[in-house]
Amino acid sequence: MALLSVIRRWHLRDRMPIREIARRTGLSRNTIRKYLRSGAVEPHFRVPERASKLDPFAEKLSHWLRIEAGKSRKQRRTVKQLHADLVALGFDGSYGRVAAFARAWKAQRQYEQQTSGRGTFVPLVFAPGEAFQFDWSEDWAIIAGERVKLQAAHTKLAHSKAFIVRAYPLQTHEMLFDALTQAFRVLGGVPHRGIFDNMKTAVDKVGTGKARQVNARFAALASHYLFEPEFCNPASGWEKGQVEKNVQDARRRLWQRMPAFADLDALNAWLEEQCIAQWAEIPHGTLPGTIAQVHAEELPSLMPLGGLFDGFVEHTKRVSPICLVHFERNRYSVPASFANRPVSLRVYPARIVIAAEGQILCEHERIIDRSHRSGGQTVYDWRHYLAVIQRKPGALRNGAPFTEMPDAFRQLQGQLLKRPGGDKEMAEILALVLQHDEQAVLCAVELALEAGVATKTHVLNLLHRLVDGKPAVPDPIAAPQALSLTSEPRADVARYDTLRAKETAHAS
Repeated sequence: MALLSVIRRWHLRDRMPIREIARRTGLSRNTIRKYLRSGAVEPHFRVPERASKLDPFAEKLSHWLRIEAGKSRKQRRTVKQLHADLVALGFDGSYGRVAAFARAWKAQRQYEQQTSGRGTFVPLVFAPGEAFQFDWSEDWAIIAGERVKLQAAHTKLAHSKAFIVRAYPLQTHEMLFDALTQAFRVLGGVPHRGIFDNMKTAVDKVGTGKARQVNARFAALASHYLFEPEFCNPASGWEKGQVEKNVQDARRRLWQRMPAFADLDALNAWLEEQCIAQWAEIPHGTLPGTIAQVHAEELPSLMPLGGLFDGFVEHTKRVSPICLVHFERNRYSVPASFANRPVSLRVYPARIVIAAEGQILCEHERIIDRSHRSGGQTVYDWRHYLAVIQRKPGALRNGAPFTEMPDAFRQLQGQLLKRPGGDKEMAEILALVLQHDEQAVLCAVELALEAGVATKTHVLNLLHRLVDGKPAVPDPIAAPQALSLTSEPRADVARYDTLRAKETAHAS
């Protein structure tokens, strides 16, 4: 992953020749060309995680090491004693594995407790377009009449000090990806480096010094936007002091005087407008002019944003027999043809996308409920169950998904279910949605209800007229008089008396 990202930055950002990249990396030029032509930002292979016999006992051993570290030197248990105690609990691994774990734990603890140099700093200076800093904070706002705790994403250019703040309900991967994408859009481009702390959405494991095991999806984001991620030392917030100060300033400039909003989108629109307006009011401090003026000079040094990163987090889920997938205590419906089958759940900040077999099956608005008092919600799409009611039309009567149908469908259902076989007839009418435009079927049902003829035959007749472009109600026929009499016949019954005369041979 790191090598692929370096190759993309050298070639696409620094315009380094392929021959020079091959010399530096040791790879063949054909291999480098293959990587660049594929456009891949992350490798499509996975290294299997190899389990260790110590894994089930790692938390227990860490707890023991913390206890022993608080004791005096003479009272501490040795690593051999700790190994013997683990063996008594069922551990069948070697002493060397326990000793290696203890050495790594002590080195990490010693690194975290280092205090040399605290309180003494070196002022930093950044070139235009060189770096940006990112950090999260927790703040409160009034959303839909309720006071809600939010996670604010702060992004700040290190040279011009232009900043943008966005609010999210959580600090998850998809929220981070969206925050950076929106920040690059507002700031006008992408700097060459990004400075972060060791947040779990970016770093899977903190190593010695600057060594980091970067999260695969975060590395894909950095490779897509061609910036080089850089992480601070643990508990060293001063290494990104500009954005740390921006967190404090934002509370005074934005959050304390914030009005109430109807939803999160309205809040973020207001935050973006306020941040851009404050660029023109706040002096830069180091360079002459305001932040807006210095930012205008920095814009040519930023890399263009280009295509947007598809910042979703993917989970593999199995659809339940009632056509639902579970995520974050909530349930979302899936087309019935994929019941009892695995699907891919793609999580975005505001929506849930379900895919399988290389195609998008459906999409739902994401529900984020941080309250633990509720048992979660269920989001139905009644269209997903149409194939089921073709076989089981009786499920229409009490089917939970069908309570969310349009009013016209529910009125028609109320009339048809009063008749024998009405449930089957209603299921066949709803099945028309799978073959025709839903609005056309709905319009045909509304016309049938207005005419007082709530039958499948009449709905089909109206639907075919709408599809063919004919008027649903035919115009009245004005038939012209084909024949007209020049002399009207006269009623005279006396002529029938002539028939009684003997000399008359015929009646004419």
